[in-house]
Amino acid sequence: MANDALLIFARNPVYGKVKTRLAATIGHDKALLIYQALLRHTAMVTKSVHSDRIVYYADFITDSDVWGDTPLKALQLGVNLGERMSNAFKETFKNGAKKAVIIGTDCYDLTPAIITDAFTALNKYDVVIGPALDGGYYLLGMQTYRPQLFDNIKWSTDAVLKETLSHCAGLGLSHFLLPVLSDIDVEKDLISANILNTP
Repeated sequence: MANDALLIFARNPVYGKVKTRLAATIGHDKALLIYQALLRHTAMVTKSVHSDRIVYYADFITDSDVWGDTPLKALQLGVNLGERMSNAFKETFKNGAKKAVIIGTDCYDLTPAIITDAFTALNKYDVVIGPALDGGYYLLGMQTYRPQLFDNIKWSTDAVLKETLSHCAGLGLSHFLLPVLSDIDVEKDLISANILNTP
């Protein structure tokens, strides 16, 4: 494994199981199309990042999808998001990575430059975080496996970033914040991201 590892957490694009909060107002058909567009966008963005790429699937691994054959592929393991991310970081560092960054597939504003900046920041800081407008984060990076960053976090709430920063402070870890971006979770997010007509 290269020194830098990019972990991509992706849901399998199954009708009725993706973007459920979005589907509540625009329907499952449109929500699935939006998520497929987000997957294509994330695949395109990450392809030009100089690092190992590992796609972590939520439910099952598939060969024929937007990721192609280039990235490594694995399955998310754990009972909640924090445990699944923690396990992915643990496995990645165990396999020899010196720096690891994790992203999801919900951020349409994410660019290769932002991901590259995250890896660069890890040359100086213990942790790098990409804050999301909803109080969570769209990116988390570290230079050493820190399982404590996933303990006692209220996942899928607006407290995620605040609690993560509190953990960093409590552990004495230096951190770097990337630009604040928006995840696509509800209908109003589509307007700000300008992807209403993308699919």
